[in-house]
Amino acid sequence: MGGGSDPNQDGSDEQQKRSEIYTYEAPWHIYAMNWSVRRDKKYRLAIASFLEQYPNRVEIVQLDESNGEIRSDPKLSFEHPFPATKTIFIPDKECQKPDLLATSGDFLRVWRINDEQPRVELKSLLNGNKNSEFCGPLTSFDWNEAEPRRIGTSSIDTTCTIWDIERETVDTQLIAHDKEVYDIAWGGVGVFASVSADGSVRVFDLRDKEHSTIIYESSEPNTPLVRLGWNKQDPRYMATIIMDSAKVVVLDIRYPTLPVVELQRHHASVNAIAWAPHSSCHICTAGDDSQALIWDLSSMGQPVEGGLDPILAYTAGAEIEQLQWSSSQPDWVAIAFSTKLQILRV
Repeated sequence: MGGGSDPNQDGSDEQQKRSEIYTYEAPWHIYAMNWSVRRDKKYRLAIASFLEQYPNRVEIVQLDESNGEIRSDPKLSFEHPFPATKTIFIPDKECQKPDLLATSGDFLRVWRINDEQPRVELKSLLNGNKNSEFCGPLTSFDWNEAEPRRIGTSSIDTTCTIWDIERETVDTQLIAHDKEVYDIAWGGVGVFASVSADGSVRVFDLRDKEHSTIIYESSEPNTPLVRLGWNKQDPRYMATIIMDSAKVVVLDIRYPTLPVVELQRHHASVNAIAWAPHSSCHICTAGDDSQALIWDLSSMGQPVEGGLDPILAYTAGAEIEQLQWSSSQPDWVAIAFSTKLQILRV
């Protein structure tokens, strides 16, 4: 991920392989972005525009390994109302289910990707507010890997909604926080967590919907938490981002309230976090200092003088707003900055 070697120099093949970086330039500013999970769709991603107008776009792009170009298929590009706040491909590595993509914005939408006659069709438009055709915009959502018919959404109306997307019905809707909910993450089949403008991380268990556990509250009052990442390889750990802060707070849910470590090597606001899909102690962070940093947290919990340093750093051409670590190809991390999508071999 250092990206320092020049493939034109006489280096070993191994050296060249290690420095692989592929770039795609979109016709607009990229906001939402996600890797495909299916084994038969390597190097495929969805990217979504951030345009200050009603019609926005989503594109599905794929790396052509033969020539090293990331290409967009115009037939798999489609219009999206308002900017998508998040996009996720169905967590279906073994290709057992239809090829679906979900997006959040004014509503949760599920799209079906048809490869035979290439096109993307809207399969479901899911509105969690039964009393009105209007809704509180969705800030984020997460697709349950253990139970792929479940998607959880977070909204500025303080609620989290758990959908059964096969039946197109609401399983559960609960008031999760005192203020806007900015992110949601699954930690198992029936357990999810959320972060909010009220400054708290809360964990919910669907078997006991009346109660939640506050895992962390930001030390300064009224400091929103904007992103949440739950470590899939070791669910005791999660990480959160404080609004307009250059630090990332890592939490151990067995010891609420106190961070187990704070990552403090960014020089500007952090925008995105991604736990490694294949290792319990690695996390990637990215932010407005144009840096993507990978950290080894195996010494977590032991004091490190002067604080922890990242083990890898990559500097992009602008502020990094989005970061995703590929679960089916864990050697690859994708970042989005300005109009560019880059995939980096780590």
